[in-house]
Amino acid sequence: MRLLGFDLSVKRAVPPGAQLISGDRGRWWWPIVREPFTGAWQRNSELRAESVLAMYAVYACIERIASDVGKCRLKLVEKDENDIWTEADSAAFAPVLRKPNHYQTRIQFFENWIVSKVTTGNTYSLKARDERRVVTALYLLDPLRVKVLVTPSGDVYYELNEDYLADLHPNRDAGGGGIVVPASEIIHDMCTIKFHPLCGVPPLIAAAGPAGQSLNIEKNSTTFFRNNSTPGGLLTAPGEIKEATAKRLKEYWQTEFSGDNAGKIAVLGDGLKFEPMATTAQSSQLVEQLGLGAKMVCSAFGVPAYMVGVGDPPAYNNIEALNTQYYTQCLQKYFEAIELLCDEGLGLVDTPKRWLGTEFELDDLLRMDTMALIESIDKAVKAGAMKPNEGRKKLNYGPVEGGDACYLQQQNFSLAALAKRDAKEDPFAKVAPPGAPQLPKPADGGDGADEEAASMEDTPMIEVYRAALRLQIESRAVA
Repeated sequence: MRLLGFDLSVKRAVPPGAQLISGDRGRWWWPIVREPFTGAWQRNSELRAESVLAMYAVYACIERIASDVGKCRLKLVEKDENDIWTEADSAAFAPVLRKPNHYQTRIQFFENWIVSKVTTGNTYSLKARDERRVVTALYLLDPLRVKVLVTPSGDVYYELNEDYLADLHPNRDAGGGGIVVPASEIIHDMCTIKFHPLCGVPPLIAAAGPAGQSLNIEKNSTTFFRNNSTPGGLLTAPGEIKEATAKRLKEYWQTEFSGDNAGKIAVLGDGLKFEPMATTAQSSQLVEQLGLGAKMVCSAFGVPAYMVGVGDPPAYNNIEALNTQYYTQCLQKYFEAIELLCDEGLGLVDTPKRWLGTEFELDDLLRMDTMALIESIDKAVKAGAMKPNEGRKKLNYGPVEGGDACYLQQQNFSLAALAKRDAKEDPFAKVAPPGAPQLPKPADGGDGADEEAASMEDTPMIEVYRAALRLQIESRAVA
């Protein structure tokens, strides 16, 4: 694989004086994996990344965001002389948007992009170029195998380790380390930036606490139900018992009435009594605790709780309003970031004589119900804001003759024309062309019917109609 004229199979030296960004800030798995207390790893009590991802609300939020972004098509658009963006085609840029690499579809590619971003805080995409220096493929790298380097002059480099899908084969015989490439060959997308400009902080950090609590609740519930839903307790006697007797009773009780033997009938004598000691699920508000933890996870990811099956949906049934709220509060930043990074990373901003860009097709995401869609198209066409064929295209119907023009009703007039009307002028009257015959007016106060009838032979039909109408009105006034 060749990049910028050099062979990536040969290891490049690390720039002199390059600073390695701290792994604790660049790779956010490690604070999650660390032990909360000494010995937690031996007791299987550490909070690991795979355990957090196994929590149902965390998985549902990540899957919801990734699938909603992945299902929207990223299209190449061009701005025309009227500053209107329309879909365009280009042999240099369109193919990589349709098929980013040889092993992923565009949906898989952007789902992988989002999952990497929301779980580790960073997404690294390596560019592959041809002899024209045009980007022909994009390869998403494992964030844990990428190191960010900054030179004293402020230049940014990335050290990449092996990735056979991306055709990265570092030469380990040259002294270890990976391949170092400049920032111009990496598209780096980051989540919220809090500590370092080149390291994003994922929402998984905020969701780790409530997710860990929910996992502990589920673990305790599993143990409880494995014990036939029987809590632990105390065997009490009315009088004093010896230690040897207490030990014998404990071993006998655990052997005969716990585990797989739970639920058997026990016969107690000498005033012995069994008292449950564990807190019941109802008294500990188990369901409420699980629901609160799931809602806190949804809050960290910005996903409405009802969209992942947590909580009740809103009372009003307006699908468009709910989807718009979900888009503006959660998804918009992901869409905008990918569009901007692809514009810069693919070199669209430097295209001569053409103003190109990328834009996600959001119609599939913000799709309305059929009745609301028809009503919105109807109002837009009647208002002259949309052409009939544009409305038919949204319904997946073909164009019709005469549908490529905006229409308005004839009785609509401009405010300027109405102002002239109010000023006792006649902006709607047609001006007679030069040389057109004029209708004679009565000279002596008579009706002038003979003179007008004689002049009708040489006048246009519209003037004849006006003269007849005027005669009819005057005759009614005399009567």
